[in-house]
This record gives sequence, C-alpha cells and structure tokens, in this order.
Amino acid sequence: MRRDTRFGRIALAATAGIVALILAGCTSVSGSANPPEQQSGGFSKDVEKRLSTAVTDAMKLADASAGFAGVWAPWSGSWSDAQGTTTRGGSKPVTDDMTFRIGQNTVPMTCTVLLELVDEGRIGLDDPLTKWLPGLVGVEGITMRELCQSTSGLGDYVAQLNPKFVMNPRRQWPPLELASDGIAMQKFGTPGEKYGRSATNAVLVGMALENATSRSWQELYKQYVFDKLGMSASTLPGSSQFSVPGAHPAGYAAGLDGAGAVVCEPMRDVSRLSPSQGWTAGGVVSNVHDLRAFGQALASGSLLSEKSRKAQVDAVVNGQSWQRYGLGVQLLGPLRGSTGSIPGYVSAVYSDPGSGLTVVVALNNSTPGAGFAQLLAQRLVSIVSKTPAKQKGAKVVASLPWSEQQTVDAMAKSAPCPAKKAG
Repeated sequence: MRRDTRFGRIALAATAGIVALILAGCTSVSGSANPPEQQSGGFSKDVEKRLSTAVTDAMKLADASAGFAGVWAPWSGSWSDAQGTTTRGGSKPVTDDMTFRIGQNTVPMTCTVLLELVDEGRIGLDDPLTKWLPGLVGVEGITMRELCQSTSGLGDYVAQLNPKFVMNPRRQWPPLELASDGIAMQKFGTPGEKYGRSATNAVLVGMALENATSRSWQELYKQYVFDKLGMSASTLPGSSQFSVPGAHPAGYAAGLDGAGAVVCEPMRDVSRLSPSQGWTAGGVVSNVHDLRAFGQALASGSLLSEKSRKAQVDAVVNGQSWQRYGLGVQLLGPLRGSTGSIPGYVSAVYSDPGSGLTVVVALNNSTPGAGFAQLLAQRLVSIVSKTPAKQKGAKVVASLPWSEQQTVDAMAKSAPCPAKKAG
C-alpha cells in the first residue's frame, strides 16, 4: 500500500515505529447518539502533570511556540491546556479559545455534509461522481462513497503541490486546478480497489455538492455542522482571506528545497495563506472547544440517520487491523476521528463512542506533519484511559492497541526539526 501524503510535509505514517497489540474483533458499527454524562472536576495532580508534560514535549519536538489540548473522560474528569506564546520569542500567552487552521480535519465535516444530504434524499451515496460533475475526464466509475472512503484510486494533489503551498502560501487555487492535478497523477488503483488517502477526493466531493445544492461551502458547513453543534468559532474563510479569523497564534513551517526535502532554518511564519489550497479537504478554521463538539458528534453519529451512521463507519483497513478508514473518519482502535496538517498548524480530534473519551490537540508548527498530532493525541489517551471511574459502573475506555511509551518513541523519530536546547 502506498504511503499517504499530508499537508505541511513530513507525512510519516501516523503510527510509525509503534509495535502495537492487535484489537480482537472489529469496532462496533453503531454508537449512542449522545456521549455519557461528563463528570465534573479535573484529574489528579499527577495525571494533569503528565498531560501537561506530554504537550510540552510535543511543542519542543515540533519547535512550536504554542500548544493546545483538551481531554474529556466522562467517567473521571476533564482537563484543558494552552501553553506557550502566540509568536516565536514573543511574550503574549495563548488561551484555549484561540483559533487555528485544522487541515484535513475538514474532511470528516465535508463527508458528514454529504451523508446529511443523502439522508435528505438530495444525493445518493453511490451516485457516480460524473452525475454531479458531468464532463470531468479521468474520474469515470468513481462514486461519492469511494471519494469519502479514499478508495477512489485518485492520486493526492498535495504530493505534487505541497512545496508550492509552503513556499507561496498566498496563491489562490481554484478547486478544479487542485482536482485536475490529483486526477493527472499516478493512481493508487482502480475505484473501490484499496485505500489511498488523497485530498483530491474531498475537493471533488466539494465541487459535486456545490453543483447538487447550488450553495457555497460556507453555507453548507454552517447549516449542516457548525450551527447544529454550536461551533461558533468555526468557519471556512474565503480564498482571499489570508489571516486566520479570530485571536490566534502565528503558524510556522520549515521550508522545502527543490527536491521537497525539509530545510529547518529559517523557520517560516506562514500564518497568512489562502485557504483555497485545502478548501473542502483542509480549509476550515476552528478551536479546541468546537472540535470537541464535532469530535463527539462524529463518533456518535448524532447528526446522521442510523443508516448513514453505519455507512460512515463501514471501514477498510488502513495499516494494521486496528487502523481503519470509513467515510471521512479514521477508526483508531476504539476511537473515531481524524488528524490534519496545513502549513502553520497540525491538529487532531478523536472520540470513543462507547466511553465518551474525547481528545483534541493542536500545535502551531506543521513541520512534523499530521501523524505527529495523532501520536500526541494517542499519548494523552494512553494517560487518561487508566484513570479510575468516580462512579461505580461508569463506562471506561476499552483497552488500547498502543502504549504511552510507544507514542513517545514514535514522536521523537518523526520530528525533523526539534527546538534547539538553550545554551
């Protein structure tokens, strides 16, 4: 299987170096529409210190000036953290309500809108893409389902354009140009054959649904996701809106040479960029609290009908048996969610539909890639999964197919430009 490519370069396999235990059986298909009731209060001082240390460690490895994290374990407590400053060498501290670009965490939002439109009878999940994008060459035989499941076989335009994204962040990209680059690349396989993560898929879903609804994606996200979940800090900026909406930390990324190799110095401020390079595959801006709401809704399927909930988690294996991919959603052991990177930021959001455990993380340096944010989330989950329940009989997270130390080791290996030690 070919390795997937992610925004922000260095798309190392999300769990590279992890020697995992294998989950027995498959993750259950349907979950409760509502997570368990959250216990008030925080965790023990020892647990909170370990969580804070995990974020600090990640910031150093990523050479990030800011780190954000939130963990909600309904059976035992919650914790959130915002560390660092808004700029490198700056003095203004970050706060946990600040916004950041979420990269490919946009994709599950895009596919959730698709499934809601399916529930309304406005589009069919197995409609051929050409029904909604007639005349587009090179996509024959591909269905809407295969686009969201990343089994379309189409190449990932980011693999070809990523150096241009990093080095020329304010260029505005028409969706058709992004899609055409992906379509022209070598294919992963034939439609439906196998998994191959590709931003091209979500851009094509975006183009198709604009045609199907005659509405913009700003309107579609607002109606079908943001307003329903109270995500007041979330938005899809227009292609010419280069600044991140709201109070936010600057975003950084290492440069790339002509061959696409990382050049660690100087670290570049890429805060001002055109969201068009991601659009429905990576253009949304959000914050920790909004992503918590979306992560829990994604895991529980609360925005969808029972049929669409089952379709969304009807997954194909992506890597080991406990790593699978549904319709825009990653199934990682007992967790459901996603991870993303776009020049300037990496982030991840995961939630367990059984126990309600939810974790959100973000860093303001995209150099180590989306897999790095996933590993940080896995580390936080490992720490909190062992906390005792405050009430007898409360649901706790199932056993995990990774350990905290495995995530620590993998993060160290996947960080190409760690911060230099003082002195």
